[in-house]
Amino acid sequence: MSLPEIVTRADWRAAREALLAKEKAATRARDALNAERRGLPMVEVDKEYVFEGGDGKATLLDLFEGRDQLVVHHFMFAPEWEAGCRGCSAFLDQIGHLAHLRARGTAFAAVSRAPYPRILPFKARMGWTLPWYSSFVSDFNTDFEATLEREGELVERPGLSCFLRDRERVFHTYSTYDRGLDGLGSATSLLDLTALGRREPWEKPEGRASALGAPVSSGSVRYHDEYEDWNAR
Repeated sequence: MSLPEIVTRADWRAAREALLAKEKAATRARDALNAERRGLPMVEVDKEYVFEGGDGKATLLDLFEGRDQLVVHHFMFAPEWEAGCRGCSAFLDQIGHLAHLRARGTAFAAVSRAPYPRILPFKARMGWTLPWYSSFVSDFNTDFEATLEREGELVERPGLSCFLRDRERVFHTYSTYDRGLDGLGSATSLLDLTALGRREPWEKPEGRASALGAPVSSGSVRYHDEYEDWNAR
């Protein structure tokens, strides 16, 4: 087994300072990339999609729960499977309390092609309480490229898609798949994929944080039971 070199504390600190400079550069580059992502154009979703969840039938607009933004996890669970994807399950295990997203006007939901009666027992087995919907009767998965046709067969792949709402209009702003999910799971990492971002005043482009009449976040993290759900309406 190859282990790190053993050095003195002074040598370790020197090496750490050198790496820290690169880490700070990577953070600045990530901030710039996030700003460029927020600058992407968007596409209006004018197709009607029908989902099934805990409260019965739902539209894509319903998945927003009245909030400005929606992050959908394309959870791999084909109609013929007995259980959901292990990798997707590990990813969903990493999603924290949704209050940290909701306080910034962002809803989160998992969507799979499996019929809801098949999803429900697996969701209970995993102990998840977050929203999870079936897209079994719609083209949602194929339209947003979470289900692909290869050699005449449908193939699932994991992904995330972000949507923005302006009153009754819904827009698709971003999607990423497969390795694009590496390192994601925290509230800030998910917000960084969205058009409105973390809703902090320092984020570019200017004015995006207060778009759609939403108040700017104070930037403070709170206990999840202390948040005001600023953007639900």
